[in-house]
Amino acid sequence: MAHTLLQFDFPFTGPWGGEMATAMEGLATDIAAEPGLVWKVWTENAAEGRAGGIYVFDSPEAAAAYKEKHTARLAEFGITDIRAMTFDVNPALSQITRAPL
Repeated sequence: MAHTLLQFDFPFTGPWGGEMATAMEGLATDIAAEPGLVWKVWTENAAEGRAGGIYVFDSPEAAAAYKEKHTARLAEFGITDIRAMTFDVNPALSQITRAPL
């Protein structure tokens, strides 16, 4: 099965760590139900004031649909300077390096 990786990175003022986990639990539950999502890793860098995530989807179409949805959601929150990039996953090399695909 082909996988598509989607990377989001954007300015964020917090909360961080455990407070972020509590504040974003509802959003995490919503994202977990996203069609085609295989998994997501949440990212945060308080020192640089940026957050985001690494997502793996089961198809380029699912990744593209989520990219559009999440970009619009972030814009509704007033977030700009959103970086969203998609990549094809190389399954042979990823298997060697223990990617959870």
